[in-house]
Amino acid sequence: MLIPARMSEAEEQRWVNVMLDKLAAQESRRALGDAELAERARRLSGQYFDGRARPASVRWVTNQNTRWGSCTPSEGSIRLSHRLQGMPDYVVDYVLCHELAHLLVPGHGPRFWRLLEAYPRTERARGYLEGVVAAERLPHVPGARDA
Repeated sequence: MLIPARMSEAEEQRWVNVMLDKLAAQESRRALGDAELAERARRLSGQYFDGRARPASVRWVTNQNTRWGSCTPSEGSIRLSHRLQGMPDYVVDYVLCHELAHLLVPGHGPRFWRLLEAYPRTERARGYLEGVVAAERLPHVPGARDA
């Protein structure tokens, strides 16, 4: 977050709190429960895979910090990282489509990627996620202020 250099520390703290409250409210509006996530997956399967990808379960998990999602085709289970919550809908939809495609094609070979081409925002979503990963790798200097 960029903050004008002329702000006092008290003004900065007040502004940061206001922005954090806004972000929290926005995230809570966006966050889906597991039932809504499963319904979203069913809708996406119908739209992009002719309903052929039928997950038995779709849920958020908090133990995936290096992956955005995972799928166990033999069980029909899809898990999405809680880190996706609050990201744009097209990004969450991409990860869901990616995992849905694994129900039809387990690996990441050419057949898998051809199947995933059905989702029109694949490249944009992948770029977004790559940007998130790159930003997470940037050094963090505690107490530093952007001027």
